[in-house]
Amino acid sequence: MAFGSGFNVLNTCIAQPIASTAVDMLFHRLRGDIICGQIAAGSKVNEAELSRQYKVGRSTVREALARLVSACLVSRKANAGARVIELSVHGLLEIYHVREALEGMACRLAAQNMTGAEIAELQQLLEEHMQNSELQEGRAYYQKEGDLDFHYRLVKGSANSELIRLLCDELYAKVRMYRYQFGMLSPRASDAFSEHRHIVQAIADRDGEMAEMLMRRHIRASRINVERQMDGGLDLALNPAG
Repeated sequence: MAFGSGFNVLNTCIAQPIASTAVDMLFHRLRGDIICGQIAAGSKVNEAELSRQYKVGRSTVREALARLVSACLVSRKANAGARVIELSVHGLLEIYHVREALEGMACRLAAQNMTGAEIAELQQLLEEHMQNSELQEGRAYYQKEGDLDFHYRLVKGSANSELIRLLCDELYAKVRMYRYQFGMLSPRASDAFSEHRHIVQAIADRDGEMAEMLMRRHIRASRINVERQMDGGLDLALNPAG
């Protein structure tokens, strides 16, 4: 899932999971529309307008927005209402620093806590990723959301509920928001996949220290790649108005 490792931005929004209630359905629709940019970053969120647009009641909108606030995709300020979060280079790089620390810790814990079957499933996931023609050609390394994403599965494997909440329930949605709206091509596709293999091997060897070190290096390399692209004009792409 490392941004800068060749993530291929799709032209369509992310698929929505099956939801059981009207609030669930609206939350996932709004979340997908925010991530894809159909609801613009930094834009004001109006309950009445959303109620009309999505043809749901105001109470449903209110509850869905509360969940988006909890997911850190919408912010509320006194006397200013709700707004979609802003995107910035500074914010993106901050995410990388947080991911380096937290995902490194998750890998250390995964080496302790993942079962043999879970590790085998993770290895199988990488085999499935390898079937992608763009990865085989070293052009891109696209991973779908949730259980089809390598980093998501590793964090789940840590069995630490706080790490899962911080990364899977909050930070990764924001990461995908950056990817969908400001995707960058990268020469790191093949390298990133190879790094994933080494991380899994360290986990299979129950070497938590090695797994943490490899993951931290992996995230750091992606951040450095983004910084290089930023020097080449990414800042203008993220801030078109200057």
